Amino acid sequence: LVVLGNPVLISVISDGSHLHMHVYFFLCNPSFLDICNTGSCIPPILDSFLTVRKSISFFGCMVQMFLSFAMGATECMLLGIRALDCYVAMCYPLRYPAIMRKDAYVPMAAASSVAGLVDTVVQPSVAMQLPFCANNVINLFFCEIQAILKLACADIAINVISMAGSMLILLVIPLLLISFSYIVIVATILRTPSTEGKRKAFSTCSAHLTVVIIFYGTIFFMYAKHKSKSSVDPDNQDIVEALISLFYGVMISMLIPLIYSLRNKVVKTAVKNMLWEEKL
Repeated sequence: LVVLGNPVLISVISDGSHLHMHVYFFLCNPSFLDICNTGSCIPPILDSFLTVRKSISFFGCMVQMFLSFAMGATECMLLGIRALDCYVAMCYPLRYPAIMRKDAYVPMAAASSVAGLVDTVVQPSVAMQLPFCANNVINLFFCEIQAILKLACADIAINVISMAGSMLILLVIPLLLISFSYIVIVATILRTPSTEGKRKAFSTCSAHLTVVIIFYGTIFFMYAKHKSKSSVDPDNQDIVEALISLFYGVMISMLIPLIYSLRNKVVKTAVKNMLWEEKL
């Protein structure tokens, strides 16, 4: 579904001239990253299931971390930008076309990609400098930064500080922007007199809000520092962490194109038309 869904979404948006708008432009970047990220994770997982080989090279591990950071960081920034887009559409509908011009949304998307690329280069590069002299076993389905740092036999204070700064810029700030936008959006919708108007307004932002909840909810469970103090079996804890990381690395890449296409009538119609034309 990832390999088919994301390219279909990109093709539909690229081929449909009526979809050459910033709303759909923002969908192409994460879709491309989802393909790359899943392509680096799934083949080694399937290989480990089907063969006796359970290892991954250091370079392959770094590539997985690189693409995982690229997807996560860029997606966080784009979710914040799309929340701002919903805010402008809901609160300033008459000025919306003038505000969200091409010379406004293209630089925003480019800034998101640059921020994601910088974070992607910094975090794995700092991790690559660490010495690994223990039993290098990763209790996850693929390489993830926290699992790698657990294997280091040196001080990881610099890594922790850089990750904290990265999370502040790429997680917290977009989340604050999303929260502010939706607080104002909800207040605006509640002031709408007609029930039909409220329904259409909620439907407009429902796909984006669904992705925000799934994406940030998964990241929260992955990177939350506080852990339960209850007596949990370490093996069960490893299984839970592995399943959460698998959901982040694979399931989100599958769900995002489905959510955006199924919740958007224009995209859904374009996909149906493209598949029907190919069938003919």
